[in-house]
Amino acid sequence: MTNDNAQVIVDTALRGAEPAELEPGKFYAFVTPAGLQKVDLTGDEYKDTPTRKTGTTTVRDAESFLAYWTKHHDDDSEVYADAERLTITAVLDAHTPDGARWSGHRLHLALRETDAWKQWMANDGKLLRQEEFAEFLEDHLPELLEPTSAEMLEIAQSFQAAVKVDFQSATRLSSGQRQFQYVETATTKAGQKGQLTVPETFVIGLIPFEGSDGYRLTARLRHRIGQNGLTLGYKLERPADIRKTAFDDVVQKIGEQIDTAVMNGSPA
Repeated sequence: MTNDNAQVIVDTALRGAEPAELEPGKFYAFVTPAGLQKVDLTGDEYKDTPTRKTGTTTVRDAESFLAYWTKHHDDDSEVYADAERLTITAVLDAHTPDGARWSGHRLHLALRETDAWKQWMANDGKLLRQEEFAEFLEDHLPELLEPTSAEMLEIAQSFQAAVKVDFQSATRLSSGQRQFQYVETATTKAGQKGQLTVPETFVIGLIPFEGSDGYRLTARLRHRIGQNGLTLGYKLERPADIRKTAFDDVVQKIGEQIDTAVMNGSPA
């Protein structure tokens, strides 16, 4: 019998063999005419439940962080806070003092700035045309604390009404307010003089991050009288410090509710 005939007999026998039932969770190796064949049935897809918890869950506020932490942490879980990235990360299956673990199950709090915070920051230090400044105040009345939103609305409407005027000067009053002197340029009132008095500073209340507390910020009125008329704006006092305080307060809120130290940094 030639080698070719022998191979045909072997192949025919293999094809006619009864199928074998393999048990999930084990590794098999077979020698076939094509060489060594391997069958790996040890993966999680062959089991009723995964071998271990894996993956990163991202949440947006401290309450959600604490809820997930309470459900999944153990005595060796670790927590890291990164003020630059505005993140708090928990490694739920961190290494133990006696050995290594996978560190593959993580909880990630990624804070998001509120729309109101981003809008106030976007115009911080900018000078706007008086109509634009008035519209901005009207759109953000809920954040205006001192003077009240009603008073600031009246101021905004005054600037909107004083479009056809020529602003000539601005004087700081002893009361801490700013008084703008103008001359009417409209046909029916041309030459008539008038004035607008507005606060030198005003206080706003902002929530920096979704789900965080609110904070008070002082804004100082800025203006310029030039060839293009009156432009107005504001400069917030130390908003970066408020942002950092808001993040620190979130870290503190979490730290007070868990028995694990919150470390400064980020996990590997």
